[in-house]
Amino acid sequence: MKNIILIGFMGCGKTSVGKKLSETLDMEFLDTDELIEEKQGRTISSIFETDGEAAFRVMETVCLKELLKRDGKPFVLSVGGGLPIREENRKLLSQIGHVVYLKVSPEIVYMRLRNDRTRPLLQGVNPRGRIMDLMSARKNFYEGAADSIIEVDNKEFQEIIEEIKEKCE
Repeated sequence: MKNIILIGFMGCGKTSVGKKLSETLDMEFLDTDELIEEKQGRTISSIFETDGEAAFRVMETVCLKELLKRDGKPFVLSVGGGLPIREENRKLLSQIGHVVYLKVSPEIVYMRLRNDRTRPLLQGVNPRGRIMDLMSARKNFYEGAADSIIEVDNKEFQEIIEEIKEKCE
């Protein structure tokens, strides 16, 4: 089986689904945000605050290039919600593996993230409006990067995992 990459807006379940999927398929689970935090020795919030979003987006591209060189056992990769915005990243994702877009509604995202203080792009703003604006701006990037699209609203993990497995066979 080839690598499986999960993309989608923050709060769509990339990390949670990815961890369960990797266990089910006996694959390693990787997360670009975690890899970047480990390499930088600081949190994503700190990177945004100190270096800005543009610098963070470059770090995401570097991370993907490193993953592309990786040999060995296939993995499940969860990527940051904004990673597919850059064209270079979308091309790298397609080279790394099968890209699955976990599509979620703005209402579900808001319900999941309304009290989350760890999301730099939702701080100091009207979260509901910001979610809708960002989702609208990113929709075409997600769809353009995806090999498969899975609607995740009101679905259990197992149902989502089964759909991913079907699409990646």
